[in-house]
Amino acid sequence: MSRAFNFSAGPAALPEPVLRQVREEMLEWKSERASVMEVSHRGQAFIDCAAEAERDLRELMAIPDEYAVLFLQGGATTLAALLPMNLAGPDASADYVLTGHWGEKALENAKPLLHANIAASSKEGGYTSLPDRNDWQLTPGAAYVHYTPNETIHGVEFHDIPDVGDVPLVADVSSNILSRPMDVRRFGVLYGGAQKNLGPSGLVIVIVRKDLLGRHGRNLPPIFELQNQAKNDSMFNTPATLSWYIAGLVFKWLKANGGAVAMEAQNREKANLLYGSIDGSGGFYRNEVRPDCRSWMNVPFFLPDAALDKPFLKEAEAAGLLGLKGHRALGGMRASIYNAMPVAGVNALVDFMGDFARRNG
Repeated sequence: MSRAFNFSAGPAALPEPVLRQVREEMLEWKSERASVMEVSHRGQAFIDCAAEAERDLRELMAIPDEYAVLFLQGGATTLAALLPMNLAGPDASADYVLTGHWGEKALENAKPLLHANIAASSKEGGYTSLPDRNDWQLTPGAAYVHYTPNETIHGVEFHDIPDVGDVPLVADVSSNILSRPMDVRRFGVLYGGAQKNLGPSGLVIVIVRKDLLGRHGRNLPPIFELQNQAKNDSMFNTPATLSWYIAGLVFKWLKANGGAVAMEAQNREKANLLYGSIDGSGGFYRNEVRPDCRSWMNVPFFLPDAALDKPFLKEAEAAGLLGLKGHRALGGMRASIYNAMPVAGVNALVDFMGDFARRNG
């Protein structure tokens, strides 16, 4: 087997030690004489596994007791619709800050459920920068403010947490959770699909301040009521047990490797390497995002001629560099360099890019 460096945006690379442990435990997990995905989520073995995963995540992120941690089925897009239902009534208003595709998606999911206002947007500039905080038009009395700290497609990222006063701040952190330390107390809700930095697809994690739940005044189906999941330890219905178990292993891996502080240092190093290669290519490669808001997680870049895209991808794959094709909305290339991508992988990509440019420039 020749394992390649996987730069896919999601589902994305998982830490190799985690994959090896999953392989070893796939047929017989612990003393259950069955796979983790075959045992009951009501059994003590899985209850203990789930509780340990939550404890580890709370430790990694310093999550206060007044926040519930939910491990739910689905992805962030599902939560983008569930959260408006659970945080506000149908006559309420909420503000949305748009910095890319996933912010737009969250807004579209909210529109049928409340008065969703665009408080700020960088769409006019092609989502290559962030809207100046001084220009945000926040709605008085809004139920919450929603934003996407890191946009995987456009490759823009907030490198600080915006101040919105006393209004609950809601963030889709699918692609940058645990990539650096984050002050959970600054948020009302953090939510994200696991398939980029935390585990495989099928799982979405929600960190929500408990006092925000159950006060919306809607008559929701019980399964859509997040308070029911909080009261039942995320087991109101059958959870995504395999994904939850693997996320727990990723948390162990993160703890063993220095946690969010160590990830920040490594992610900064990887991003500097890759952007340095792009900026130092003499124009052969280009990234169109304003430098102060470039993403550490997702790096879109373009070649001087689109006719070179296919040869680049074909040669990159042959060199063991996978998942570099850009999103269809932008074209070009995109390298996703989440926590599980080692510095060696970015160095291999940088070396390949330099060689390709010399041969085709």
